[in-house]
Amino acid sequence: RTFVERQENVLVVGPAGVGKSHLAQALGQRACRAGHAVLYVSAHDMLTQLRAPRADNSYERRLLRFTTPALLIIDDLGLRPLTGEEGIDLYEIVRRRYERAATCITSNRALEEWPPLFGDALLASAAMDRLLHHSHVLTIEGDGYRNPPLAKRTRAPRAAQVETAAR
Repeated sequence: RTFVERQENVLVVGPAGVGKSHLAQALGQRACRAGHAVLYVSAHDMLTQLRAPRADNSYERRLLRFTTPALLIIDDLGLRPLTGEEGIDLYEIVRRRYERAATCITSNRALEEWPPLFGDALLASAAMDRLLHHSHVLTIEGDGYRNPPLAKRTRAPRAAQVETAAR
């Protein structure tokens, strides 16, 4: 059985550009091919989509969008600070999905940096407890693909060196 079928979480953390989003998308594609409903959304977009429904009493219906898929992929958690009710909204999604559906979250922040995002220590503790139980934590280290260190950028690829030498 896969992590989706076991209703487990995958938390992918690491610096910018190391492939966290790409890995999450690959997990989502694999889940789709296995017949699971998957929703991929940035953390900012998800929380923005939950802000407006509070005003017109459609919050519960909108929340279902994020709590019903077999796999919810939340990309870039913590890239922007959570404001207003966003910490509560994130907790509510985590709480409703706990042991009912799989969740994958990517973040540039280390797990130790996640609790302050919720803005409330008790809320953070409850959310992190649920997220870390039945979870796989993948920490990706290394150089970013978009901005490799200067030494790697200035070195010509091997194929280019051979081609240049042949001329």
